[in-house]
Amino acid sequence: MKKQAILFWTFIALAAVGILTSLWNKGVSQLVIPLIVFGVVFLLYKYPPRRFARKTSSPKIKPSARTMAKVNAQSGTRKSSSSSKKRKDYPFQVIQGQKGKSDEDVPKYH
Repeated sequence: MKKQAILFWTFIALAAVGILTSLWNKGVSQLVIPLIVFGVVFLLYKYPPRRFARKTSSPKIKPSARTMAKVNAQSGTRKSSSSSKKRKDYPFQVIQGQKGKSDEDVPKYH
């Protein structure tokens, strides 16, 4: 990790030296176009146009009327059954095995 940090700061220092020497030798006019391009790219990244912006509030696929009827029917039944807290009856049943139970087989942490 330390080698990467040293390498990173070395590159930053060399880039700064390169920018300063190009400003000293050729003037500021050579640096204007890259700064404008960088600024435009940064502004487009920060504030994208509306046609490219993502819409997260609305769903991409409109649900059918049948699906919406099901959702509304389920939400209506949930409100009435949530207060009673009844358990549902499932068609499954636990079948006891042939091994038999002993205290040694029971896990200690359950």
